[in-house]
Amino acid sequence: MTQTEIFPWNPGFETGLPVIDAQHRQLVELLNRLAAHLAYRSAIPELEAIFDQLTQYAAFHFQTEESIWAQYLDGDDSVALHKLSHQHFVTELLALKHDRTDANFEKILERIVSFLTRWLAFHILDTDKRMAQIALAVGQGVPLETAKRSAEDLTDAQQVLIKTILRMYENLSSRTLQLMKEVAERQRAETKLRLFAKVFENTLEAICITDPERCIIDVNVAFCQATKNSSSELLGKPLDRIKSGFTDTQLAATIDQAMQASGHWAGEIWNRNPNGELEPEWLTLSAIKNSDGEISHYVNVFSSVGELIKRQRYLEHAANHDALTGLPNRLLLADRMNVAMELALRTKTLLAVCYLDLDGFKPVNDHWGHEAGDEVLKQVAVRLKSLMRKCDTVARLGGDEFVLLLGNMTNLTDCDSFLTRVLTEIERPTPIAQGFAYVSASIGVTVFPLDNVPAMTLLVHADQGLYQAKNSGKSCFSYCSALLRQ
Repeated sequence: MTQTEIFPWNPGFETGLPVIDAQHRQLVELLNRLAAHLAYRSAIPELEAIFDQLTQYAAFHFQTEESIWAQYLDGDDSVALHKLSHQHFVTELLALKHDRTDANFEKILERIVSFLTRWLAFHILDTDKRMAQIALAVGQGVPLETAKRSAEDLTDAQQVLIKTILRMYENLSSRTLQLMKEVAERQRAETKLRLFAKVFENTLEAICITDPERCIIDVNVAFCQATKNSSSELLGKPLDRIKSGFTDTQLAATIDQAMQASGHWAGEIWNRNPNGELEPEWLTLSAIKNSDGEISHYVNVFSSVGELIKRQRYLEHAANHDALTGLPNRLLLADRMNVAMELALRTKTLLAVCYLDLDGFKPVNDHWGHEAGDEVLKQVAVRLKSLMRKCDTVARLGGDEFVLLLGNMTNLTDCDSFLTRVLTEIERPTPIAQGFAYVSASIGVTVFPLDNVPAMTLLVHADQGLYQAKNSGKSCFSYCSALLRQ
């Protein structure tokens, strides 16, 4: 099994106590194994075995820690508080496991993995690092109270980094697990994803830390690469000079409101890349407050979502358009009809609904095959599109059937003239690989609001007109009888 790590080990996680660090690495390895087996949808017994192994090893690790802390900090309140945090962890873990059934086991495990990731990151980076620093200092002869004060005296930069890392793990662990699942399902042999090789410097997300005035005070490698600037070129500059999306006054006001209300904002922002092209990014913005409750820093995490948006637009287009011709399909036609009918009523103009069917298309398929037939359909679509105005729509319903929506008509003579051009254009020889194909068209027509019925009934009436055109010798158009009776 190719393992993608949800929690890659980083030398920056080391506390300086070899025994503790080795056990932390083992806990991280077990967490990564559990996440990988979950992503690869391993059997429930196998998942339970790994989970039980992790739980048992955590208990062993807690005993080791408590023994070391008691050795150096005997009688200090911090030892009891640390032990209490261990007990809370076990209680929370058992409660999560107790909620499981075979039906929801995967969901429960996802919650457990998310909980473990957040807890383990905090456990290593915050509490254990601080306790280890105190223990090492006491071991060197430093008085306990002095060692405790020194351990608590972190610089602002260290505090910002720790808070940034913890927030990233909290926000991204579930997304990372989902990404692991997609990799497992779609291409197991892909290169292992390393989202957290080094949580700050080498993360795939571009991270920028600013002061309260939004001037840059720190950036990671990914941010430098995305902007094609070195860190020295970026430091001290206002962020809106680097990320143009912040100059949008409406967006800036929305972000400021969110910062005041909750201290967090996430959403799409359009920035100009180094080539001057606008591209979308997903921004996660968090305000970091000092001990007085005042905002001291902003952490900006930029994720490239251009490919995701392209894929979403492709899927939206595919859902609304015919795959062969690229014309609107029946679904999009229904929407266009409703809009066109409302416009006709509002502007007091006519909307012609034309049902078109090709004459002589079946012999093309029978004689030269479906590839030749597809080529004819594509060329007919191109010809119809070339005749359409901006206010018109041409759609393919399937087979050799098309629908034309001709809006902004003032009289039926306009419609007659247009449809005559359509018939002439389709009758032109169609070049195909084997030579030329010859087809014509029959068209049934109804006109809204002269034919004042719902959209689907308009199509039925136009189809009736098509039947009349076919019976009249083909290669012509005919208004439906319902319209002629008006």
